[in-house]
Amino acid sequence: MAERAAIVTGASSGIGLAIARVLGEEGYGVTMAARRAEKLENAVKGLADDGFDVRGVAANVADEEEIKRIVGAHREHYGRLDVLVNNAGVGIGAPVGEIQTKHLDMQLAINLRQIVLFYRETVAMLLEAGAEHHNALVVNTSSISGKRAEGWLAVYSATKHGVVGWTEAMNKELGKQGIKSTALCPAFVDTPMTEFVKGQVAAEEMITPQDIAESVRYLLKTSPACVVPEIMFMRPGDSL
Repeated sequence: MAERAAIVTGASSGIGLAIARVLGEEGYGVTMAARRAEKLENAVKGLADDGFDVRGVAANVADEEEIKRIVGAHREHYGRLDVLVNNAGVGIGAPVGEIQTKHLDMQLAINLRQIVLFYRETVAMLLEAGAEHHNALVVNTSSISGKRAEGWLAVYSATKHGVVGWTEAMNKELGKQGIKSTALCPAFVDTPMTEFVKGQVAAEEMITPQDIAESVRYLLKTSPACVVPEIMFMRPGDSL
């Protein structure tokens, strides 16, 4: 059994899978959560075949009870939580006059509400880790849209601004108890989520999931005296 453990949501591909691999390389036991069971099973098998201590829980993080099930399964198997990675997210674009309520609610639930619920459900374990080594970590995947708003992606931008604000609030609330929070704010990353824009921006010109994952490796190695509240990832020539 690993001495430290993590939960990663949205872990079946892209940024989440890359972060789960980094955590495995750093010796963490990892509960990998994602909505699509078959895709998650393949991702878990790939990391397990490479010798990492990983388990999968297929769940929809838009559902409060499903979040509780992920955390319960993790607690039952690993008994502790040192790192929480709230990576699951969804982006649905539309002009303001054409925003569908179901798409609005979906983005609010998956991009923002579930992060609040995961903190609530895991805070007891995180506080135990913080008391033990003063270096518990929560990583929240925001977006560069959480730093500069985007028209057409207005709802997505609003939720990602919310992630940045929530992260700041959690550092103020939990920081002195050994729990650090970091918001990751990347521009376009080469993942399935950015397929819609690959006609304008080639995949090879995008940030890679590994770029994002390596930042988490860095965060794992910072001292208890160092908090990194957010990291922005830009493409060459871009600016805020």
